[in-house]
Amino acid sequence: MKRPKILIIYTGGTIGMIENPDTHALQPFNFDHLMDNVPKVKKLDYEIGNFQFNPPIDSSNMDPSHWRDIALTIEEKYDLYDGFVVLHGTDTMAFTASALSFMLENLSKPVIITGSQLPIGEVRTDGEENLITALQVAAAIDEKGRPRVQEVAILFENYLWRGNRATKMSADNFNAFKSFNYPQLAEIGLDIEYNTPYLRQVPPRPLKVCTDMDSNVMFLELNPGMTEQTLDYLLHTPGIKGIVLKTYGAGNTPTHPWFIKCIKKAVDRGVST
Repeated sequence: MKRPKILIIYTGGTIGMIENPDTHALQPFNFDHLMDNVPKVKKLDYEIGNFQFNPPIDSSNMDPSHWRDIALTIEEKYDLYDGFVVLHGTDTMAFTASALSFMLENLSKPVIITGSQLPIGEVRTDGEENLITALQVAAAIDEKGRPRVQEVAILFENYLWRGNRATKMSADNFNAFKSFNYPQLAEIGLDIEYNTPYLRQVPPRPLKVCTDMDSNVMFLELNPGMTEQTLDYLLHTPGIKGIVLKTYGAGNTPTHPWFIKCIKKAVDRGVST
């Protein structure tokens, strides 16, 4: 059997940080140093390529332009590799995973996003195990020789989650991600146990990358203290084209006349809600 070919896309994040001995602040270091801290990777006997963001990005600074860079990198290298591992900071990892799941149409290869809660150079780091397991998942094939995972997924500690169903739940727990509306794609223990019925399976088709994204969309969470003045002000944000309302329960909103009036005025101006 041929050696799996996996591309690691290093965007930054805690997994690629090292402590400055003088200031004790975390700062990024390059991909070669990161790999030097995980010598076990060589035991996998994979062909591993890498693409590094320069400079590495704090995930709090991640935006749609970076999602575009990741997606275009995957598109450029798609036929050269069997799978992709994206190293990413945890704060916006779920956002990136969700965005890529829609940007990479007809995806039939694994795109596994992982990172760590502690820098990979720390004694108790979770980064080493996450990286190695992500590589194994990206290289895994079924009995027919097809990739086991054919979608964007988040690998963190003991679980593999569907990318557009995962949410960061903890800033200090190694099992930092959870999905409340879809089962885990795999559970990682002594073995990697795949939840096969819930894995996405698609017929091979040419990858289509969609990069046309618009940042002029506002996410608006309703709360009981919201006033007419506040809502009206937000709905008049210059350049806004759409509003995503996070409502109560199963989609409930206030029925106050002023609330309905504000929403209707925004819709009449051409703002999508």
